[in-house]
Amino acid sequence: MGKRVIVGIHIRQRTGSVPEVQRILTEYGCVIRTRLGLHEVADGTCSPSGLLILETRGDEAMIAEMQSKLGALDGVEVKEMVFDD
Repeated sequence: MGKRVIVGIHIRQRTGSVPEVQRILTEYGCVIRTRLGLHEVADGTCSPSGLLILETRGDEAMIAEMQSKLGALDGVEVKEMVFDD
């Protein structure tokens, strides 16, 4: 059986980091099962930071590689939770 890896991605400066984050997520799209994006919105303005939550399945080496590439970006923090099936 495989593992279900939940990846949390905290982006501190969305406007600067998002294009590269999106490129990486597209590159590893085959291991991303669910994607949820969260950011604060108040009085017509968006927060400069945001949080992505990914449910991933499949090739564990690819998932680890994706996390490594994301974590190497300035202003991006990556954490994970792993569940056995």
